[in-house]
Amino acid sequence: MHAFARLPVFTPYLAKRLHRYLFKSVLSFRCNVNYFLRRIFSTMKGTLCCMLAICLAIASCTKDKTDYEAELDDSVIEHVEFQEAVTISSEGYNIRVEALNGTFYKGYNEVRLQVTNASGSVEHDISAVTFLPINMASDGRENTCPHQHTLLYHAEQDYFSGYAVFTETSENVHVWELQISLTVAGKTSTARQAITVRPQVNKNLSMTSFVGNDNAQYVIALVGPQKPTVSENELLAGIYKYNEPNAASANRLEFAYTPVNGYTLQLDPRMPEPSMGNHSSPNNKDLLQQANGLYRGIVNYTMTGNWTLNFIMLNDKGQIIKGTVVPGDFTPGVVGVKSALHIDILF
Repeated sequence: MHAFARLPVFTPYLAKRLHRYLFKSVLSFRCNVNYFLRRIFSTMKGTLCCMLAICLAIASCTKDKTDYEAELDDSVIEHVEFQEAVTISSEGYNIRVEALNGTFYKGYNEVRLQVTNASGSVEHDISAVTFLPINMASDGRENTCPHQHTLLYHAEQDYFSGYAVFTETSENVHVWELQISLTVAGKTSTARQAITVRPQVNKNLSMTSFVGNDNAQYVIALVGPQKPTVSENELLAGIYKYNEPNAASANRLEFAYTPVNGYTLQLDPRMPEPSMGNHSSPNNKDLLQQANGLYRGIVNYTMTGNWTLNFIMLNDKGQIIKGTVVPGDFTPGVVGVKSALHIDILF
């Protein structure tokens, strides 16, 4: 930096040269200096303030490089193959339940079921399959989680599909069980079996549960991308609402959670680390509901590291259910402010 100290006047030409030099110098440290400089030059006046802010950006990027590398040592693993997670037997039928990586994780899980008969052949005479995750609390109470109760049949691949959003791991509840009912040739049989739900190590598939301004309970679960890139990424999420059970209803668990319809999830991604100044990124798009019930938006990750997905959730009437506006101030040196509704990710 001593070469810059000899500059008598901080002219626009020198600023441009300095910008190029700094960008090349710290590119290997993955610090978005270009963003820092634009914000600094647009908000600060005077040569001394500009020089001090630039030095702070360089020092912060250099100081925090090792910390970031330590966090990113564990590569994000993208699971793309469905494998057997559990097999349940019911009155002569074997129900093979598959999940990505053959594991049930806390958060969103797509599941596939295939039913074989006593001869080992795939059973085709199935009119309905229902799917119900149940957790048994230590006091004996039964609860459930967001899930698809009636599974969809895919004729070409001979399997039924659905999902479960496990809200707790097996470490934090007494036990998780799957209850599956088959209707074959007009006869219905039901079986239950214990399963294990493991912690989700991929923060890009995290979830959050909360009470909204309407006093209702909600769950938001990230569905994708599993492995983001430094670019504009399709962001998928499921949003579910808890329905207060009717004690007289026999179906209180089956329909305890339902997907919300017509909501909007406003998105404001930020890098909250002190060295990043809680900066955002351009070209993000709010999440809107798609035909499959999931919510889709665009998140633009301009670099790897810790990101916070700040949300404001609006219902179908445009009313705020949860979330707060994050200030647009550039705040290097302090942890960034987060919305009252957010999910932290890392890649």
